[in-house]
Amino acid sequence: MKGLSKTRVIGGSLIVTIPSNIVKTERLRENETVEVEIRKVKKNFFGSLKGIGKFTEEDKLKEQI
Repeated sequence: MKGLSKTRVIGGSLIVTIPSNIVKTERLRENETVEVEIRKVKKNFFGSLKGIGKFTEEDKLKEQI
């Protein structure tokens, strides 16, 4: 089962919480040993340059300099 969670700092440790839907589905209890696979989520920049417009001839000339 997959889920997303953010890391937090408590004391000198970095912790990750398990989302409640996963806890319920997997019937997890306190002090159980679980296997965790870590992968950073790539940020999606879709729409971040909204309204920037198309390259103009002047932009193309600046690129050559």
